[in-house]
Amino acid sequence: MDNTTVVIITLVVYKALLIAIGFWASSRTRSEEDFFLGGRKLGPVVAAISYSSSASSAWTLLGLSGAAYVLGVSVVWIAAGSFIGMLVAWFWIAPRLMAFSRRHDHLTLTEFLAHDTSGGLRRAIVITVSVIVIFSFVFYVAAQFQGAGNTFASTFDMSMANAIIIGALIIMFYTLLGGFWAVSVTDTLQGLLMAFTALLLPLAALAEVGGVDGFVEGLRAVSTPAQLSWTASNAGLLAIGVIVGSLSIGFGTYGQPHLLVRFMALRDEKAMRQARVITIAWYGVVFSGMCFLGLVGHVLHASVSNPETVFFVLTESLFTPLLGSILLAAVLSAIMSTADSQLLVAASAIAHDLGLGREHPQRKLLVSRLTIVGLVLVAVLVALFLPEKIFSRVLFAWSALGAAFGPTLFFRLVGARIKPGGVWLAILLGFGLSVLFYLLPNTPGDILERLVPFASGVVVLLFSRQRST
Repeated sequence: MDNTTVVIITLVVYKALLIAIGFWASSRTRSEEDFFLGGRKLGPVVAAISYSSSASSAWTLLGLSGAAYVLGVSVVWIAAGSFIGMLVAWFWIAPRLMAFSRRHDHLTLTEFLAHDTSGGLRRAIVITVSVIVIFSFVFYVAAQFQGAGNTFASTFDMSMANAIIIGALIIMFYTLLGGFWAVSVTDTLQGLLMAFTALLLPLAALAEVGGVDGFVEGLRAVSTPAQLSWTASNAGLLAIGVIVGSLSIGFGTYGQPHLLVRFMALRDEKAMRQARVITIAWYGVVFSGMCFLGLVGHVLHASVSNPETVFFVLTESLFTPLLGSILLAAVLSAIMSTADSQLLVAASAIAHDLGLGREHPQRKLLVSRLTIVGLVLVAVLVALFLPEKIFSRVLFAWSALGAAFGPTLFFRLVGARIKPGGVWLAILLGFGLSVLFYLLPNTPGDILERLVPFASGVVVLLFSRQRST
């Protein structure tokens, strides 16, 4: 049995399992709350692993390992920023958002952001948030489809277009069937595969390079001074910019609707406490594993045409065709795990937040499913005709959502009363500055793109607080 046959068989079996989960989940989806939040019955394992895989996915397996290959050891600050963002989310945001959303019966992040507003400004906030979510997720989902296309293209003779379309159709199908339950359970399965891969592949690469000593010596031999520097050979203010800018990637965590809904869907406080531990362990394994993989990949393969394929290059060179093919096929599905969650959130923005189909609950579900189909189509077109590096595209969407929604999230959860106009302005300013700085030349650590828009939103909200009477 050749390499291509093994990959195809494994893919068919794995995708059949995902679709079976979708049919199972459809039997548990009877209401809008079931479709968007799983009836608020999410347990610790599913909450933790589905959160983690949705937060990471293609940009971690392919983008972060590729960034480590190019940047060298300074990539650790990006991983540290992501890890810190996760800790703040699970220890500070999660308990407050779970309680707040239950108390006010919020099903979506948009409802939470527009809380305690009314009239025309409430409508403006809802429309603005929905447009930002849909716009950002088109590019985010396109990056996942592009990652799937890269995987197929590096494995066997299939065109990028066919690879992207096949992956998109599978994701769309099981998301349409079971909504939140299908998305969460399939993401959990994919997240476990990611963790397994993040352990197995770096360990195999370490053994191949001759252990720790061989890795250190090899890294010194193939790296430039900038790649061996913790600040990419920058000093003074530039070094601070690299560190602070890279750590600021964590701010994006606080505005991701597809992650925050996991907190709103948690079963109870006990499940939340258990989920924290699982999430910390998962992040530690996957982020450290992918950073190391990029570095050791540079030692074993000093020249790679596309750094974001170093994962596949190592898989092919380190494993037998059978094991390598199974691993590659499993990861192909894992790197797309973020897309399903984002499709579901975008559907909630159209059907629930904007009120299309509000006359009848079943019509809302129909509108939600049609929205998913439409978003998949647009994302596929973007992936095919507007290709971009996965790492760059995901970080733009990640930072823009964090800057737009994160400041208001924090102010709401500390109990601050904000004028509706201030909320709207903070959302617009955070998102607008993210787009502007993305289009401008890069700064050290991309500090302008990742920190300034978020900080600007915070300043607007500080001046928009309502005085207590």
